[in-house]
Amino acid sequence: MKYPLQNWQDAFCLIGSLVGLIWCIAVLNHFVAFTFNQYGILPRDSLGLIGIFFWVLLHGDFMHVMVNTAPLLFLGFFVGLRGAGLFFKVTSIIWFTAGLLVWLIGRDAIHIGASGLVFGYFGFLLAVAIYERKLFDLCVASLVLFYYGGMFFGVLPVEAPVSWEAHLAGLFTGVLTAKWLGREWVRR
Repeated sequence: MKYPLQNWQDAFCLIGSLVGLIWCIAVLNHFVAFTFNQYGILPRDSLGLIGIFFWVLLHGDFMHVMVNTAPLLFLGFFVGLRGAGLFFKVTSIIWFTAGLLVWLIGRDAIHIGASGLVFGYFGFLLAVAIYERKLFDLCVASLVLFYYGGMFFGVLPVEAPVSWEAHLAGLFTGVLTAKWLGREWVRR
């Protein structure tokens, strides 16, 4: 495995591609009056299960995408430094497990947006530092806390249009993913 700082270009390409895809879908969605959003997660509805595949890619408007872009790039970059294989595993586990949790515990509304993935990356990076206690991981966690420590308040039920359930599910799944996959990078 390369030292994490040697993967910085790959990490940026990985997360940049995901963010680019989200923006392309947002532009397309804009031209159809955001009708794709009906394919978000609708909790405890059998048709709402399909939303688990799309919820991260769909956003309510361009402001919603903009609010998620910076933290997604920042946090996803640090996840991407661990290599493409681990990036895809972490992203997939958070995306689908948090989506399933939202489907199980979410209130009766359509849940969309990348913030669940953002919270998952946040939890993953903090948990990796706690579990592994390596200097690089501790430095990353310090940066993450400095810039995005206020995210902890996002798991509290506040405004109706904000899916705090997705935030909570993402954070929880990110922490569990770090514990579960931790053995994988220790072996290397």
